[in-house]
Amino acid sequence: MVREPGELPGGDPAGAVSTSDGSTEPENRIAEALSGLLAEVVRTESIPVDGHFFDDLGADSLVMAHFCARVRKRPDLPPVSMRDIYLCPTVRSLAKALADAAPDTEGPPGPVPEPAPGPPTAPAGTARYILCGALQLLFFAGYSYLVTLATMRGYRWVSEGSGVAAVYGRSVVLGAAGLAVVCTAPIALKWLLVGRWKPREFPVWGLGYLRLWIVKVLVSTNPLVLFAGSPVYVFYLRALGARIGRHVTILSRRVPVCTDLLSIGAGTVIRKEASLLGYRADAGRIRTGPVTLGRDVFIGERTVLDIHTSMGDRSQLGHASALHAGAAVPEGRRWHGSPARSTQVDYVRVAPARCGTLRRAAFGIGGLLKALLAVVPLTVGVVDLLLTRLHTLAGRSTGAEPVTSSAFYLEALVLSLVLFLGSLVVGLAVIVTLPRLPGLLIEPGRAYPLYGLRYSAHRAVERMTNSRFFVWLFGDSSYIVHYLQLLGYRASRAGQTGSNFGTGVVHESPYLSSVGSGTMVADGLSILNADYSGTSFRVSRTAIGTSSFLGNLIAYPAGGRTGDDCLLATKVLVPLDGEVREGVGLLGSPSFEIPRSVERDTRFDHLRSGDGLRRALAAKNRYNLRTMGVVLLIRWGHLFGLMLLSLATVGRYDAVGQFMEAGLLLGALGFTAVYYALVERTMTRFRPLQPTVCSIYDPYFWHHERLWKVSDAHLQALSGTPFKNVLWRLLGVRLGRRVFDDGCHVTERTLTAIGDDCTLNAGSIIQCHSQEDGTFKSDRSTLGAGCTLGVGALVHYGVTVGDGATLAADSFLMKGEDVPPHARWGGNPAAELRGHERQSLAAGDAAAPVPPAARPALPQQPGPETGPETGPGPGGAPVAKGAPG
Repeated sequence: MVREPGELPGGDPAGAVSTSDGSTEPENRIAEALSGLLAEVVRTESIPVDGHFFDDLGADSLVMAHFCARVRKRPDLPPVSMRDIYLCPTVRSLAKALADAAPDTEGPPGPVPEPAPGPPTAPAGTARYILCGALQLLFFAGYSYLVTLATMRGYRWVSEGSGVAAVYGRSVVLGAAGLAVVCTAPIALKWLLVGRWKPREFPVWGLGYLRLWIVKVLVSTNPLVLFAGSPVYVFYLRALGARIGRHVTILSRRVPVCTDLLSIGAGTVIRKEASLLGYRADAGRIRTGPVTLGRDVFIGERTVLDIHTSMGDRSQLGHASALHAGAAVPEGRRWHGSPARSTQVDYVRVAPARCGTLRRAAFGIGGLLKALLAVVPLTVGVVDLLLTRLHTLAGRSTGAEPVTSSAFYLEALVLSLVLFLGSLVVGLAVIVTLPRLPGLLIEPGRAYPLYGLRYSAHRAVERMTNSRFFVWLFGDSSYIVHYLQLLGYRASRAGQTGSNFGTGVVHESPYLSSVGSGTMVADGLSILNADYSGTSFRVSRTAIGTSSFLGNLIAYPAGGRTGDDCLLATKVLVPLDGEVREGVGLLGSPSFEIPRSVERDTRFDHLRSGDGLRRALAAKNRYNLRTMGVVLLIRWGHLFGLMLLSLATVGRYDAVGQFMEAGLLLGALGFTAVYYALVERTMTRFRPLQPTVCSIYDPYFWHHERLWKVSDAHLQALSGTPFKNVLWRLLGVRLGRRVFDDGCHVTERTLTAIGDDCTLNAGSIIQCHSQEDGTFKSDRSTLGAGCTLGVGALVHYGVTVGDGATLAADSFLMKGEDVPPHARWGGNPAAELRGHERQSLAAGDAAAPVPPAARPALPQQPGPETGPETGPGPGGAPVAKGAPG
């Protein structure tokens, strides 16, 4: 049941009898039951019915989540969600809302029968699971061998050239031939293996899935993906079978896999990190379905479009939003939220400009020529310098030393140190200086046409200044503020906490990004400095207020209506209309107001000011410096190992060299996986983490931060294979059998338990911790057997998900929630899906493709027509500060 913020449904239930104070007997009965349950949770004798949960009783979101779970276990009480708690923050108001609620128009109050997507299937057997893994390994080994063989032969041919001109000419020829083969081979193999994708379903770990996995790997690693934001990328998707109209702009690098099921009308804009995969995994089965977008559609940043979704002409889907299966946005309408609902907010905030076909074609051809004439020759030249010229100057040739000699290891040591330290110094110097020149070409607030000089300058600034390595290195320490200032941020050093920014902050222009003093930002912040239409773009300053706290995975747009002292919860949709919110918290998508802070979170206030803060901050800074040294040593050790593998291959024609060349990529991936697994387990002394509550100035938290800096990017290369499960177990995850992990991220491995035959979709996250201002909390999270996490879903700490339960795409399951077995939950914050929500989620699994014009729009969920929802109270709640995600 969903209510308007601050509004309680009117009308007495049939047969209700009013008492002298205006309440009804059902209301009093519910209030008495709720009061008793809450007293049990907080371990007190009685609860005042008019006491505010957060302000008067000192509860927090974790306590109230346990309370909601207790209520759901009482069949005589209506279910209560966290959204209800925030909108009705007293026992009396909550009881009145439940007693006065009209019958649920979305479906009967009991379990809703769902259309079966097909005949029931038993979980995949272990034999099929192992066979699929063996075939995946065989494919990867064969494909990597062909790529390595061609690369090595080509490099040797280039390095044999005499003089700079000859080497450059051969590099251009090699680049042209290599790009032609590497870019067209995935396209050809897609058509050979699959032909045209059609709406269907099939089990994981079978031959049908094996074909999908091969196509997914090939199309997502194609170099043409790097041309996202260019007409070349649109041409690539058309070659894969997507039906895309003229003048479409796609900025997202999340490549659609089932491209034949993707239809995009002319003039449509799809922003970064939008997910339109065309398939999803559910309960051990893969389901493919169409995604249909009309003309002049706008898709915001960090959005998820499930299968069997459509958007009419000139419709919009806002940032941090999701369309669940079966949803259809009517023509000309604007939706946002997760799941999406109607709004009046206009997300196309820039005037159009002239941008024709000739301009787009010239931009695409220019990008290809730049890659062929500059990027490829420069890359080959640097490799040649490192592996050949330095040895020649030293009087030796590459590969001359046997792998058993000490000189071989000395060469690898010197080369790895030169490459590592040189990259640090040169990279930092380039990042803080070179992008300022193209930045001068762009005037804030002015609309420019796409695919011109200014657009190229804007993309150059974005690419060069978003270094994941340096943000990872300096993040979660005081030094990240200095680094961001060097980039061009307006970030005050006042209010330094030592954890002002996490290790995952990105932007579109550092010169137009402002963060107020004392503000703390978790990982996954994306600062949106640019607005786009189908023909133009404009950059503007994006300002985040002072003394605020931002949770994980927030897309903060220019013009966001939040000011000072705000708390923005994880995955929140930042409002773009209404009054500027100050001194409150915002939760959900669309967002509504919650308490900014609660009494329980003030236990470490003595460390937030004065001498206590100065001493604690100095100690944390010293520890963070040591952490930076440790993780740099770890990264160099990894590079040293890869250099040993490379030197054992390049320039060697003996049996050892031939063997190493055949398995270079496979060996590099295997070495990387084992190396980082051993590093992480060594740092934890092979002991599991323990649930804790402590200050950010506690040494335990500093150790926890250090663990976040151990790289795990290589895990995504193993997504969709049994080998990722092996690595999860090496890292300490309590993992069941035959788990299908299509791209999940687990931040605290030893606090996570995942049951047999679970299905974890791409972009899902299990995060067993949070940082709430200056307080760090962690706890275990458990997924029962057969659970499903949708695309982009996030599970917080202290969560229990029952066997066979499903969490819909882009959902946020808050801390402490207890999901019953076989339940279907979704939304942000997540709650049980009922009525048409459950039916659409299930119907999308097996629905035959329906033309968009014939598919009726879903009934609109109650929600504001003028923007994000706002609640009546001053509000705010603790949110997560997390690891990279």
